[in-house]
Amino acid sequence: MKTECSPNVDHAAGFLAEGKLVSIPTETVYGLAANGFRESALKEVFRVKQRPFYDPLILHTDSLEKVEQWTLNMSPHLRKLADAFWPGPLTLLLERSEAISDVVTAGLPRVAFRIPEHPLTLDLLARLDFPLAAPSANPFGYVSPTQASHVMHHFDGAIAMVLDGGPCQVGIESTIVGEEDGELIVYRLGGLALEEIEKVVGSITVRDSSSKPSAPGMLERHYSPGKQIHVVESQEELNAQKSDRAAFILFGLGLSDAKPSRLIQLSSANDPKEAAANFYAALRHWEDDEAVTELIIERMPDFDLGRAINDRLRRAAHR
Repeated sequence: MKTECSPNVDHAAGFLAEGKLVSIPTETVYGLAANGFRESALKEVFRVKQRPFYDPLILHTDSLEKVEQWTLNMSPHLRKLADAFWPGPLTLLLERSEAISDVVTAGLPRVAFRIPEHPLTLDLLARLDFPLAAPSANPFGYVSPTQASHVMHHFDGAIAMVLDGGPCQVGIESTIVGEEDGELIVYRLGGLALEEIEKVVGSITVRDSSSKPSAPGMLERHYSPGKQIHVVESQEELNAQKSDRAAFILFGLGLSDAKPSRLIQLSSANDPKEAAANFYAALRHWEDDEAVTELIIERMPDFDLGRAINDRLRRAAHR
């Protein structure tokens, strides 16, 4: 099967209605989408990604009305977040209705939903009477894709289509928020900064990763580019790196003697949002370069989207 790669929403809708897999663009990363109400299609997502069934999926749709149709009892706090940030890089963990399969939630009582902010995908979702389950469109545990070419690199011939919507503007996965006993909890740091959430609902608890995830994206090891990763936090640590097999991904630090082909500066303006948009592409940059065996990566300042980048960096470096 040849994989179509185009911006044709009609084709994407047709393939999804037939139960086939289509990679969809969002503002965060490209997702590997399937009909969220068809178990055979859902299981194909796990097979193609080689994703374990205990790791739940996120469902995507285009309206709050549809979300409320397929879930139960959205609390006032979560509704406030939905009103403030949908469409956008926010996922809410909600009590599931009987319409939602155990395959989506890994048997858990809550389901993750979001409304993505991407014109092509919103157009697609508006045409469908089912939500799309769409984890990131990459082999399980590998770096998430932020361009159509990244998806084609892994899945050309394995899925029906890549809906090409250009580069992802946010560049890291959505922030996942839920509520337990009246307390709001961030289960995954992501493309919506903690500071923005707290402006709307006040102080919020951040829960760490887990080997038994209660929400998508909580596994301890993830986002690995297949290279050894060494994290630096100061100019002194960076200057001490002498390996001739290393490449560098930096933010605020500088390295005057690095080969241009071995250095990516995530943001020329020290902007965490620009750094986030470039981060996954940087991790992938040397994936086929056998001369590079190690990535020296600067840890970001721990605020705004820097927190989410550091979260990905920690898991990518986890052994």
